[in-house]
Amino acid sequence: MDAETDRNKQIVRTSIVGILANILLASFKAVIGVLSGSIAITLDAVNNLSDAASSVITIVGTKLAGKPADRKHPFGYGRIEYLSAMIISIIVLYAGVTSLKESVARIIHPKRPDYALLSLIIVAVAVLVKIILGRYVEGVGKRVNSDSLIASGRDATLDSVISASTLLAALIYIASGLSLESWLGALISVVIIKSGIDMLRDTISEILGERADTQLVVDIKKTVREMDGVRGAYDLVLNNYGPDHYIGSLHIEVPDTCTADQIDELTRKITREIYNKYKVLLTAVSVYSYNTKNPMVIGVRDKIEGIVKKCPNILQMHGFYMDEEEKTIRFDLVVSFEAPDRLEAFNSALEKVRKEYPGYTVTAAIDADFSEI
Repeated sequence: MDAETDRNKQIVRTSIVGILANILLASFKAVIGVLSGSIAITLDAVNNLSDAASSVITIVGTKLAGKPADRKHPFGYGRIEYLSAMIISIIVLYAGVTSLKESVARIIHPKRPDYALLSLIIVAVAVLVKIILGRYVEGVGKRVNSDSLIASGRDATLDSVISASTLLAALIYIASGLSLESWLGALISVVIIKSGIDMLRDTISEILGERADTQLVVDIKKTVREMDGVRGAYDLVLNNYGPDHYIGSLHIEVPDTCTADQIDELTRKITREIYNKYKVLLTAVSVYSYNTKNPMVIGVRDKIEGIVKKCPNILQMHGFYMDEEEKTIRFDLVVSFEAPDRLEAFNSALEKVRKEYPGYTVTAAIDADFSEI
């Protein structure tokens, strides 16, 4: 069994556990809520049903995301998992809005609840079940990198707090006759709405495209730099096509004495090694050459690097090459996203280099910090 198949099976198995647990809890809470007239317990039951629906969506999303790549979608269907996480967020948000509406209606037209000892015991058991379920689902989600499971697990943990609050309100009513049901229902609804908004925001951010995991970037660059013939690894761009599905490109720096066949062998080795070690497919490995024939050039490179690094928002210079015969100098500058005007910061640094070397044609390319420097 490959890693992807095992991951999908774990997600489905965990989701089924969530479905069964939430349906069972929803059934008990719905009966208790109706018999006691407790709006908070009834809304808690509805929330459990929405959790069960979320688990169903997680299963469907995982199955669809596991479809092999085809002509229409050559990078696969992995991003469907993000869409399923978005649907779950919308369900949670909708459940919060509708429950808030019901709670406000009960505040305007109050109804006294009638609790029984058995109902309180069931709610207490539900709190324990939700704590265990939440930790289990979120733990599996983190282990297999499933946003849908992580969201479901956090939602279950939140549910345990909600159920505990419901139980507390019931005990306060029994002890003092003060009914906080409707107000608690409204508070629960607000918490659910906030949770839904947070989940939706995080999912949209992933769909838009976030910076790759820092440790993964550092490890890939380190692996490439340790290969014979490579002095530097730069401009790593990783495009995410689903959890743990990366396709990217990279620049390497090699001596200007390398032949075409040596470069071809080296880039193939890098592509193979990075895929085998990190399951990242590098579709392009571009090459920078660095001077080895003229020691004077090293001093020029160090001097120019010192100039540009003193400029605000310039993070790095790489890809440096100087042609003494043609009187040309070329390099790349990585400009920070924190710069108020990235192009202005780039042009300012480039102009300082040109003033220092007026007899040369100085050209540069502006790079973005797509991954950690």
